Amino acid sequence: MQRLQAYKYELRPNGRQERQMRRFAGSCRFVYNRALALQKERYEHGEKKLGYAGLCKRLTEWRNSLDTAWLADAPVHPLQQTLKDLERAYSNFFAKRADLPRFKKKGRSDSFRYPDPKQIKLDQVNNRLFLPKLGWLRYRNSREVLGTVKNVTVSQSCGKWFVSIQTEREAAQPLPQGGAVGIDMGIARFATLSDGTFYGPLNSFKRHETRLCKAQQALSRKVKFSNNWKQAKARVQGIHARIGNARRDFLHKTSTAISQNHAMVCIEDLQVRNMSRSAAGSTEQPGRNVRAKSGLNKSILDQGWFEFRRQLDYKLAWQGGWLVAVPPRNTSRTCPCCSHVSADNRQTQERFACVECGFEENADVVGAI
Repeated sequence: MQRLQAYKYELRPNGRQERQMRRFAGSCRFVYNRALALQKERYEHGEKKLGYAGLCKRLTEWRNSLDTAWLADAPVHPLQQTLKDLERAYSNFFAKRADLPRFKKKGRSDSFRYPDPKQIKLDQVNNRLFLPKLGWLRYRNSREVLGTVKNVTVSQSCGKWFVSIQTEREAAQPLPQGGAVGIDMGIARFATLSDGTFYGPLNSFKRHETRLCKAQQALSRKVKFSNNWKQAKARVQGIHARIGNARRDFLHKTSTAISQNHAMVCIEDLQVRNMSRSAAGSTEQPGRNVRAKSGLNKSILDQGWFEFRRQLDYKLAWQGGWLVAVPPRNTSRTCPCCSHVSADNRQTQERFACVECGFEENADVVGAI
């Protein structure tokens, strides 16, 4: 079976390379915004949207123009990939999978991609990577890259530069290990398995919430774009990065442990966006228990349920297993012994007691079963 996998590392560029990467990311952002403005202008005049080939012709004109001649300093392939990203964003919008594409902002998701593996050289022995117009870049080699390189994405986050190397390799068809298990997602317990085992929540955001609040208050008192403001903003970004890294690490370890020990995993088909929707309502029809619902929404989003399900899906496929999404309705109200369904079975948030046969168990375990 063909396996696509990405390996992400932190780059260690010198001053010249770091300046070049900032320029390349800025050039990609400029091309994206200019192409998006062109598409919107054509729409307002009733003209047809340009495709990828038409935008590439405009890109050639921009690179040869005297006003934007500096675009020629950036490699052409990352600029073309930016136009592909815009085309994909429009396709997702028309398919109702995403909102209308918006203009990119400096400092937010700065990245560029090299799609041609012939221009990329990877020297894992010496911990370095060759990229066009950047030369040899040092990187923190934390694990071996397996397979042939397909493309490379360079991105910036919290003042650091990272490289993501996507590879493709032929892997043997694995045999699934273990049996079937059901999972009930929760807040007091992050994941409860139908065999009775459970994983406690990490609550990454809750752990750093006080520190983040103080850092954001300090940032609000600084003069915008001053040196002190930039330092305070970097502290806020660092806390957010720590929260995200801890959450991702926890989700990866938990999903790996479950996927390696079970051949089939049944999980609730939860609509996280609907569950975490605000209860504020409108001026005419204000919501109820808004403060309590806000705290619940924050706890739900802190768990990372959707990301956990996404990781389980591809990791089970790598292990030869299956992920099955089941409707969540009445999963914690149905008795696993007599199949009696009643709201009275769930007398408290934690305990389940069947009013028909008297079966008692933890409510999360019953939902997992």
